[in-house]
Amino acid sequence: MLLDVKNLHVKYGTVEALHGINLHVDEGEIVTILGANGAGKSTTLMTISGLLKPSEGEIWFDGKPIHTMPAHKVVEEKLTQSPEGRRVFSTLTVQENLNLGAFTAKNHKRVEETRRWIFDLFPRLKERKSQLAGTLSGGEQQMLAIGRALMNNPRILLLDEPSLGLAPILVKAIFETVAEINKSGVTVVLVEQNAKAALKLAHRGYVMEVGRIVLEDDADALLANPSVREAYLGGGKK
Repeated sequence: MLLDVKNLHVKYGTVEALHGINLHVDEGEIVTILGANGAGKSTTLMTISGLLKPSEGEIWFDGKPIHTMPAHKVVEEKLTQSPEGRRVFSTLTVQENLNLGAFTAKNHKRVEETRRWIFDLFPRLKERKSQLAGTLSGGEQQMLAIGRALMNNPRILLLDEPSLGLAPILVKAIFETVAEINKSGVTVVLVEQNAKAALKLAHRGYVMEVGRIVLEDDADALLANPSVREAYLGGGKK
């Protein structure tokens, strides 16, 4: 087990957003977290990555507790996040944004190898490496956000809504690239409102409702589950 989240509670002020969730991720998996807006999906990822601190519970990564670590130390453990809304640095170039993703790296040769790999994954980024990130299209900014997270050579990549606001053809391309990233050895935790696409990509999934995990199963079983199909897949049709 690579990632183990135990009895996780998170509060915003006095309001509890996560009510004791438990989840695990094995090495090499793609695990998706499904749920409506406000279910707690992004809060879960931000807590795993150290941007939020739990009020109760534990997060273990490769046998080490990380719930007490600051976010930059979590990154040093090779766990990185591509955030919802992309959040690229608009006044910096594509290359400079990628460089920031490698701020903890000490092996400069490995950084260059990783950059070449990212340019192979996303050739558009190589074409636009000297262009300001703020002038990229939404799809290109999503590629850059994922590439920036990959510059750290993570063991786990947390992806928060990578298809948000993208045209269907770009969504297909992003999901194909996520599968390729996973095949290269990177474990992926995917938060995604496009439930059908996420479940077709993932090995396993969790369903969240108002801060609680209400269902866990293999992705194929979730695709076939009547309640999941009704709530997230447009009813009874596959």
